[in-house]
Amino acid sequence: MSPAPRAYRAACPNCGAPVEFASAASASAVCGYCQSTLVREGEALRRIGVSGELFDDHSPLQLGASGRWQGVAFTLVGRLQQGYAGGSWNEWHALFDGGADGPRSAWLSEDNGAYVLAFDAAWPGDAPPDAAAALRLPMGRLVFVDGRPWTLSSIVRAHLVAAQGELPAPPRLQGEYVVAELRNVQDEVGSLDYSDAARPAWSIGRPVRLSELAMSGLREGAAEKTLGSRGFECPGCGAALTITLATTQAIACPQCHTVTDVSKGVGGELDHYAQNNVGEGGLMPLIPLGRTGTLALGTEQAEPWQVVGYQERCDLPEDDEPQVFWREYLLYHRELGFAFLVDSEEDGWSWVRPITGTPSGSGRRVNWRGNAYELGASYRAKVTWVLGEFYWRVRRGETATVSDFVGVGKGSASRLSREETAGEVVWSAGRTIESDLVAKAFGIGDASLLRRDVTPVSREAVGKGRQIALIIVILLIMFALEMCSEWVDGIGSGGSSGGSFGGFSTGGSHK
Repeated sequence: MSPAPRAYRAACPNCGAPVEFASAASASAVCGYCQSTLVREGEALRRIGVSGELFDDHSPLQLGASGRWQGVAFTLVGRLQQGYAGGSWNEWHALFDGGADGPRSAWLSEDNGAYVLAFDAAWPGDAPPDAAAALRLPMGRLVFVDGRPWTLSSIVRAHLVAAQGELPAPPRLQGEYVVAELRNVQDEVGSLDYSDAARPAWSIGRPVRLSELAMSGLREGAAEKTLGSRGFECPGCGAALTITLATTQAIACPQCHTVTDVSKGVGGELDHYAQNNVGEGGLMPLIPLGRTGTLALGTEQAEPWQVVGYQERCDLPEDDEPQVFWREYLLYHRELGFAFLVDSEEDGWSWVRPITGTPSGSGRRVNWRGNAYELGASYRAKVTWVLGEFYWRVRRGETATVSDFVGVGKGSASRLSREETAGEVVWSAGRTIESDLVAKAFGIGDASLLRRDVTPVSREAVGKGRQIALIIVILLIMFALEMCSEWVDGIGSGGSSGGSFGGFSTGGSHK
């Protein structure tokens, strides 16, 4: 079936340029010439304001791109670019060829660098909680919608950055509004958008790959990022900086290492801070930024992944336990989004990618995709050093609460991680990986530079070793006290091993 013909065309009341609507049901559009936001009133258009300038994020998507989903053709006809304290995200208005009921709207949105295809739905039963009540809900809260359990994974105060093209409803041009996200074990993500507080919009989406959508008309460009995009001077030293990563929110200067927040564009005052490498040994990346390696990270075939960012993190141990540092490489793939390659001197190498849904279960044991996982460690993690570009607003000293889970079964390489920051909970999944494979993929000539003296599951062994040592100490104390004929009441043990299974970091926000 061919794309639906244009159903309506009128002149922009501000500049006279032609404005076209692919669907007669569409209520709003943004003039491509003067950025006026227009509302349809019968056969006329009314200007209600001006949309902000789009933040060029180098997405492979663009207006006019088309594809097919479940045998039905669609075209991208509009875009909303929304921002919040931690960054920004895009929602593309996909117009599907209609049957008897006419064209149907959907949203193709970004989700931690990957994609989710969502359809609007009616909120079942009673009205959803109002925005104020939603803001009071704790992260990870279990919420039942139409009898199904969902987990509250994100809630932010958002604002419209810019709009483009044809939209099913007029966008809210001014002020903030609440956006809440729920996720479930069926790998679905539900979104409550309170931009119209009187009628919150509910949609349900599922993860998709651009290759599954058989897209055509995508932006031209290689899988790797190239120079020639947004450029500005470093606020710290004046060096020329060029932003090349999709949806970059922060960038570190390669000369003076000043980190600059560019989430609001580069045309004004830029928030920035200087940083010193305070990590263990002051380690720099072992894999150069910009290097591309071919690896199978959750895919059947190996794919090219480019190193675009690097950060060092550490845990915040309790009592007198030693502090553990690890390093994370942010990898980018044009269609698959982002992944993290993690280098821990205690736990070896591993990789992890954010997942759309949430595992089932709670506490120390969870299940995901038919596999069981047990809690390995829980800890607080802090960012100590960053280089390159990031799709979230990485900050010096930024902390998160992390819980790492290990696949059940002797020698299991599977890993799950839950990371909670202010306003968001993100689950990630991955596996351990041999250092020699990493070296080969990224062309590291001396593979010994990447090798660790421990196995990929050494953290579990370290934790058990500490427990055994603690038990031995307690037994020796009890024996000594008994030899002295002293009665001791209430001897016990406890504590955490600290550290992580590679310090999985999900970073960034939803969408």
